[in-house]
Amino acid sequence: MDEGAEKRLLQSGDSCSLEPPPYQVPAYPRQSRRRRRLFMRSVLSIRTGLSFVVAASVLWLCFAVDRQYRAQSREDGKASPRLLQQFEESLAQCRGLNRVPGRPEPGSRKSNPRWSHTNGQAGVVVLKNATLFDGEAFIPHAVDIVFSKGIIEAIHKTADNVKVVSDDDVVEYDVQGRYVTPGLVDMHSHHFLMTWPAAEMTDDTNEVNPDTKAFTPSVRAIDALKAYDEAATLILSGGVTSSLLIPGSANLIAGEGVPVKNSLYSGEHSEPVVEDILLERGIPTDERRRYMKFAFGENPKRTYGYTRLGNAWHLREHLQKAKELKGKQDDYCSAILEAHSWRESRKAGFVHHHGKFPFQLDLESTVAILRGQVIVQNHNYEPEDLETMLRISHEFGYRVSGFHHATEAWQVPNLLKEQGDNVTIAIFAEFSLYKSEAYSPSLYAGHILDKNGIPVAYKSDHAIGLTNAKYLASQAAIGHAFKLPEEKALQSITSVPAKAIDLDFRVGYCRPGFDADIVVWDSHPLSIGATPLQVFIDGRAQLDESKVKESMDTTFTAALAGDSNISFEPQVRYDVSDKQRKQTCSQAYEAGQSFIIDGIQKAFVDNYPELAASAAQADNEPLKLVVEDGEISCFGAAASCTEAENKFRANGKKVLHLSLQNGHVLPGLTAVTRALGMTEIATDESTGDGQASGQKIGDPESLVYAKYGLWLDGKEFARARLGGVTRAISLPTADASGFVQGVSVEFLTSGKKSLTNGAIVRGDVALHLALGDITKQSEGTVSSGVQHLRKMLEDGKGKHNGTVYGRVAAGELPLVVHCNNKYDMSQLILLKKDYPNTNLVILGGKEAPYVADDLAAANISVILSENRPAPDVFRDSDAVVGPPLTRSVASYLKEAGVTFALAIFETAMPVDYRIHDLGPEAGWAAKYAHISQEDSVRLVTSNVESILGLDKSKDLVVFEGNPLNYGASVVLSFHADGETGKLEVATCFPREDEHGSSL
Repeated sequence: MDEGAEKRLLQSGDSCSLEPPPYQVPAYPRQSRRRRRLFMRSVLSIRTGLSFVVAASVLWLCFAVDRQYRAQSREDGKASPRLLQQFEESLAQCRGLNRVPGRPEPGSRKSNPRWSHTNGQAGVVVLKNATLFDGEAFIPHAVDIVFSKGIIEAIHKTADNVKVVSDDDVVEYDVQGRYVTPGLVDMHSHHFLMTWPAAEMTDDTNEVNPDTKAFTPSVRAIDALKAYDEAATLILSGGVTSSLLIPGSANLIAGEGVPVKNSLYSGEHSEPVVEDILLERGIPTDERRRYMKFAFGENPKRTYGYTRLGNAWHLREHLQKAKELKGKQDDYCSAILEAHSWRESRKAGFVHHHGKFPFQLDLESTVAILRGQVIVQNHNYEPEDLETMLRISHEFGYRVSGFHHATEAWQVPNLLKEQGDNVTIAIFAEFSLYKSEAYSPSLYAGHILDKNGIPVAYKSDHAIGLTNAKYLASQAAIGHAFKLPEEKALQSITSVPAKAIDLDFRVGYCRPGFDADIVVWDSHPLSIGATPLQVFIDGRAQLDESKVKESMDTTFTAALAGDSNISFEPQVRYDVSDKQRKQTCSQAYEAGQSFIIDGIQKAFVDNYPELAASAAQADNEPLKLVVEDGEISCFGAAASCTEAENKFRANGKKVLHLSLQNGHVLPGLTAVTRALGMTEIATDESTGDGQASGQKIGDPESLVYAKYGLWLDGKEFARARLGGVTRAISLPTADASGFVQGVSVEFLTSGKKSLTNGAIVRGDVALHLALGDITKQSEGTVSSGVQHLRKMLEDGKGKHNGTVYGRVAAGELPLVVHCNNKYDMSQLILLKKDYPNTNLVILGGKEAPYVADDLAAANISVILSENRPAPDVFRDSDAVVGPPLTRSVASYLKEAGVTFALAIFETAMPVDYRIHDLGPEAGWAAKYAHISQEDSVRLVTSNVESILGLDKSKDLVVFEGNPLNYGASVVLSFHADGETGKLEVATCFPREDEHGSSL
């Protein structure tokens, strides 16, 4: 219908007033009947008579259709029921055209729609004497939290001793002053879409189809959820009670997400039903919130081959189609809403001429975005992509609620303030450096954004082990360590993400009127290794107390123990000003510089036995370290070093005096790394040595040696220096089919030494293999790999005895096998019995507890790179996941007497983004294995050296703060010269943006 006809319809209000169609207009002047008959005869007598017959037939057909319509429209004087039904359906669609879900006033809710009589919280629960962070701030006094039927009813001051009276049973738990928070909220996860253990057939994260041109807005995550995914139980054990599940990032518009509660079998019949895990269970479908996942940058580029220019064009093209449909809908609804009071015949006429409500299934979700009915979450990294997505959102009039990942958002806080509409930046605390658009991060990003008024959330992106959502709280802890204020750090995993998904009236807070999702922690939730002792979802306790007791030696109601040997409060990094750093470090690097460092509270210096003895005699007094001409002249109580200090002061030595508050001195840490010095950006081969392919287990000539491809600088090196890692062992970057990984190298990390002048400490450290699924790629089967390994050792005693294989068979060079499966480890134990001279070392260890006693008996050491493992693949499905569900892997190894060390070794991709956490990871392992601080330091220093047969390092690192906890800062690190043993400054107040090497 043309625009003029539509206007005339609206003016008249009656379909009968429409002008007749063009074919009903008289084409010729009126003539006499005789002349018309003569004319018709003449027309029929010519060859074109056939066309007239066709025209007459069309006229008759139109007449018949119109007659039929009029008969349908007026049956006994009434309009057609079918057309009236279509009118009412279209009218209902128009009335709901711009409807959005309601938002109750926070605190006003009196019930939880997820609660049911058959399977909901029974009775009233009171958590007494809690130290509560309520989602915004810490309550300054102990409180009692009262909840019933899945909703928090009241919070009382404990000192008021309010007695809870109810017709239902009342159960009280004294939590003994423990920290309590709301259930954590993760605004970006993929569990339930891709189950653990992962399998190709259960991965439904991305709908990739060349016909879609990177647009699948109409697909919905809810249609692919697997309500039996055991990852949910692992996630809730970390305190994460609510998660927003969204499709992956292959497409520019990927589809609709859905929020869930991480409580399996929580419905009326305790079955794996998708509806039962939905956060908005119990709410009518048309009143639930909707979420859309957008993505921009590398991921859609790689999937579809567009440039960023093409990405933006296709996004605009799609949004324009939706905008045009929206306009048609608005025009249609403007007309039908005026027509709703018409008599039935005119309503039927409206539908006859206008049709039904304009609708396209493939554009419905996108039109809803333009109407503000769908909450938009964007996958973006770099500043230009953030800006492009904001620009496009302004062009088409929708709001971006969150930018996810946003590794480089810290660079443009003013852009986000000025162009974003209170947009939340959902970031990783550390995960980065793995692709080009994640290569310019800042560990201070949370602090920088918050300081500029930008809401900050941390999220998991749970899909692979290194983004395990169980450890969401540790991201906030790291953010706090890098200066994000304590309460803002806790908000970043509770109320801020809850607001970003428009559910902050239900979750993210522990206040009356909110869902009873509550976590009781064993320690401050921002401390290293903080773990829930109990988690409530909708008022129901989720953790088995017997398992909690077994794994953590306490419960959420047990009396608080005294100070543990491994118990830390959160600490924040000590950073000096640029001016002070420049002044201090320029002096520190001067030749012949001597040092006096006082305020040292603890020292773990096994590599200097005489110093360890002096420190032990200090009787808990602060220690002083005096370094003169590269040698330690005194280390002990301040008074005992006075003579040495005065002596070289009298000699006029150049002295740099540093006074610390909580100084710690450690040996330099030694890291077994995944990629350091071999690959800088995991997904870009041009940034490293390349893929070490073609290595064969029976061909020693095919081996690749890391020492020949080593680089000594990059952002991963900067992070190593931040963590006090002075030495590292790296192996070649093998390809995905590499059973044989190559020969590793030991090197210094300071960047002060060159390849030709002392940077390489040991050229050949160990031969590395990978036993497991990766073995199948090159050997066909795992069993073939084991068979070929045995033959390699046999040949090493014979025809290959002069090669690396011979050195391995003789035990001169360690054989390090990356392995996680208990049966694969059992094969290695059997191999060790047949080849006892082999120095066999297991790297990995997810399922090592199952064979720990056999490992100890076989004298097989473990470099534990799976301190906090996940059952993310089938071969590792029995991974020992750790507290509060199981004991830790380290506790089993310690109990069995296995010699082990600790490494951070990412298997999913070659990247060492977390290498600076080596010390805190040792602290985490120590906490639940009941290892002393001294022994935990050995896990990342002398134990590594002993297992790999390395020379004992004499490196020293001086920290401000405890390096076994997040937030310690390296003040100085010293390398010990390999020939003279003299100490020389390797780093001074290192920073993550510092380039190590210099001309």
